[in-house]
Amino acid sequence: MMKNNKSVIIWLLSGCFLVFIMVVVGGITRLTNSGLSMTDWHLVTDTLPPLTEAKWQEAFDQYKQFPEYQKINIHNDFTLSDYKFIYFWEWFHRFIGRIIGLVFIIPFFYFLVKKKIDKATLNKCFVLLGMGALQGFFGWFMVKSGLIDNPDVSHFRLSLHLTFAFITFAYTLWVALDLIYPDKKAAIIPLQKIARLALIFLLLQIIYGGFVAGLNAGLIHNHWPMMSDGQFIHDSVFIEQKTLLLNLTEGKSGVQLVHRMLAYFVVGFILFLYFKSKKYQLTLQQQNGLNALVVIVFLQFTLGVFTLLYSVPLWLGLTHQIVAFFLLTAMTYSLHRLSK
Repeated sequence: MMKNNKSVIIWLLSGCFLVFIMVVVGGITRLTNSGLSMTDWHLVTDTLPPLTEAKWQEAFDQYKQFPEYQKINIHNDFTLSDYKFIYFWEWFHRFIGRIIGLVFIIPFFYFLVKKKIDKATLNKCFVLLGMGALQGFFGWFMVKSGLIDNPDVSHFRLSLHLTFAFITFAYTLWVALDLIYPDKKAAIIPLQKIARLALIFLLLQIIYGGFVAGLNAGLIHNHWPMMSDGQFIHDSVFIEQKTLLLNLTEGKSGVQLVHRMLAYFVVGFILFLYFKSKKYQLTLQQQNGLNALVVIVFLQFTLGVFTLLYSVPLWLGLTHQIVAFFLLTAMTYSLHRLSK
């Protein structure tokens, strides 16, 4: 680690940690159905939650004008106390987003003035700045889809918001790793190619994880390895929507099937990478990365199975999402060490 980059590295890794926390809170927000509790967005005035009962009642009355309350919660004896609970998680999610913005922008300008960032890293930081702004837009773009007619957000927009958070995290980590390991070495090309394929399938799996969450597709076919009725591919996969493409992107059964299948591919590619690596002389960093990948992917696969079998209890669904983050971390680290 270069001493003159230490503060920049700590800053970038702090950003990674905050993105991780934000995704965890976002998972709680989704699993507690809290995401549509704040029906508007203001950069400054929403920084604090309502501070008086009158303000709480005003926010609650505004919430009552939208589909989630009118079509669902109006029938559930939904009280102001219930509203305060779901409001907290959405507010906290947005609050962390603001903190991330401050944690990135303020030190960024400090490092810029002090000339602590080299040109290559500076360009990457501008990319990160754009990614952060875009992620904020994707968040509101997602929420907006649940405030019109449908009392739920678009699963496409939810997956976009979730997946882009994972990508932002991975890119931030990659920039930090470039500074942690400044000495460049020759890439192990065959392993690098396999690792890239594994990363692509992992990102596809994260996208479909968003689809499953957005459609509540984990609440059906709660069996494994078969879906339901002893069928590996259930009949419902082909009948929910008009075309096969729609079934595999908008049908609950089809989306769950793809998520199941992608899990096998992710495990398969990581095992292939691990055993292929035995033919090469690896550094300790490379070997540790691959060892972590294998352990975490099996843990994640097991969690996925139990999350499905138990119909997505909050703690299991959240743990499954957290371990997905660890898996992406190990994948990013391993690819970086095999590439540079």
